[in-house]
This record gives sequence, C-alpha cells and structure tokens, in this order.
Amino acid sequence: MIDTAAPTRVRSMMRGGVGRLTLDRPESINALTQEMLETVGETLDGWRAEPDVSIVLLQGAGERGFSAGGDIRDLHARITAGGEAAADSFFRVEYRVDAAVAEYPKPVVAIADGVTMGGGIGLAGNAHVRIVTERSRLAMPETRIGFSPDAGGSWLLAHAPGRLGEYLALTSDTMDAADAIHCRFADHFVPHDSIESVVDALEMRADPSSPTELVMLFDETPPAGPIQRAQPWIDHAFAADTVLEIRHRLEQLVASGIGAGEERTPASALAALDERSPTALVVSLAAIRSARALPSLRHALEQEYHLMSWYLRTQPDMAEGIRAQVIDKDRQPRWQPATVAEVPDDTVGRAFAHRAARPLFSETEGRS
Repeated sequence: MIDTAAPTRVRSMMRGGVGRLTLDRPESINALTQEMLETVGETLDGWRAEPDVSIVLLQGAGERGFSAGGDIRDLHARITAGGEAAADSFFRVEYRVDAAVAEYPKPVVAIADGVTMGGGIGLAGNAHVRIVTERSRLAMPETRIGFSPDAGGSWLLAHAPGRLGEYLALTSDTMDAADAIHCRFADHFVPHDSIESVVDALEMRADPSSPTELVMLFDETPPAGPIQRAQPWIDHAFAADTVLEIRHRLEQLVASGIGAGEERTPASALAALDERSPTALVVSLAAIRSARALPSLRHALEQEYHLMSWYLRTQPDMAEGIRAQVIDKDRQPRWQPATVAEVPDDTVGRAFAHRAARPLFSETEGRS
C-alpha cells in the first residue's frame, strides 16, 4: 500500500489495483482550488502507466459531500490579486482535468456521496462509473452567480432526457439520487452504509469482474424523484425557444393549476428564474442547446472555455453574483440588466463569437 498526502489537500493511495484519489478539504465540502485540480491531473498522468493501478476511485473526505465545486472565494481572491489571467488559469486547469477523467484509459469510479455541485460534477459526472447515495445532492448552480454551467456540465445537461437539461441549467435546481440517475448524471444508487463494501469489492475483485459488475452487486433502485415526476410540465415549458417564452408557458401552467401539490411546480420554477442573472439565463439556454449538437465532451468544454472568457472580460454579473452569494452573502445580487426583457438581442451572438486568448486544447491533442 502506498499512501501520500499533498499539501494541496488531495490524498492518493494505491492498494489492491485501485488508485484512490480523495479530495481532502472537508471543512469546505472539498471545494476545488487550482492546486487541488493540478494534483488530480498530475496523479492521473502518473497512474496511466502504473501497473499497480487498474481502476481509479474518486472520493471526497468528510460527511458533507464529494465536492461543492470550485472554491469561488479562492477564485475571487485570484481575480482580485492577479486579474483575469489568474481566473483563466483556474478554469483552464479545471476543464482539462475534467477531460482527462472522461478520457482516462482505465475505469474511473466516482462516489458522489453528499453535496456534489459545479466543479464537483466536472470530476464525478464525467467518470465512467458514477455512484450516488441517499445523501447525494447534485446541481449545476452557476446561474446563481451570473455564470453558465461549465466543467462539462453543459454536455451532461444537453444529454439529459427531454428538456430537463434546460430546466436544471436555468433554475439551478438540485437533484437527489433518483433524479441524478434519471437525468444521466449518475449510474448507480448504493446506500451510504454500503460504500465501504463497494470499495473493498473493487480492491478485492476477482477477474474478470468489471467495476460496473461489482457495483451492480450493491445497486438498488430508488423510486422516481420529484424532478422526474415533474418532467411532463418541464418538457412543455422548457421546450420554448426563448427564456421569455419559457416564463410565459410557466405562467400559463401556474394559472391552470398543473403540478400543484408536488415538490417541483411551475411556480417554484418561475421563482427560481426570477432570482437568476437574466444574462446568464439567456446565454445558458443557448449553451445547452448548442452543446446538444456538438460531437464530444471536448467540444463542449472548448465552448465553455470561450464563454467563460466572455463572462470574465465583458460581463459584470459574475463578479456581482460571487459577491452576493459568497463574499458579502447578502443574497441580493444587482444584475445588469435586471430583467430578461432588457437583455440585448445580440447577447447570445456576442457571447458565442468571443474567443479566449488561446484555445483550451491544441490541435496536436486531437479530439475525442
């Protein structure tokens, strides 16, 4: 057994053919810093040719979750100290590590136990075998801070059934384990108390059992979640062409009483949209629909990278959203513009025409 602990708060261990990578900042729900992501990437690179590693296991330390996402407070400090270049560096590392996880030549198993959001989904959601528990809470909450789903989130959302991708992107709603599986963010439901048994089985497996076959021994089928139950009205409302039209359909559904008494209702969706950045809503809707037509995760990450650059260099809402949600915590962001109706008609065109100073992936790296 080889066990190492990096000062960047990522622990690695090799045992029984399993390389275990543990995000180890439980006090912040394992929020990801650039240094942590770099360590994950470097460790994965080192394990590619390591004969003692045939499976990679991603976990989060502590009882609260796998990862709450990127460390927004740390990112804000980077922007303050080093400007846009510092932020660009963070996202560049993050997105490239997400691609490395998805394209890894050995099976990657992720245990998304507890809170798994944003950049946490970038790691766990792009793994090959994705486990959730009764404690799992998954979300892409970027529109809350005036941003769009990233870290490969646009790709996952684009491939959710029906119009659930648009719904999750715009409302930032949270999925439980059942909804995470239904929305294709996870593969298997395993009770929390069985997780250590899963890890033991992976380390003690008898060939030729695959990780999926072993996890299936512990897999249970949860009942349908609240988002899945709401899918009929979600599909109707979020199939509309624009955010304004989505709002109109939701208002009609509220008036008709559809969904009343359920956990997810047209009224709750409308309330969520009212709180989000209007610019982020408009661009996120376009991003999910664009990603749906892209050929691979790498293409989606490249698109996200250029959109990230557009947000950082031209839009005030991202900095304002971070201020309101993370720095001052007054939960009163002052969006510019304040309503969807005021968002300029050419916003999507300008966002998608923008290019970062350099591409995320070089031509020599190819496309998957």
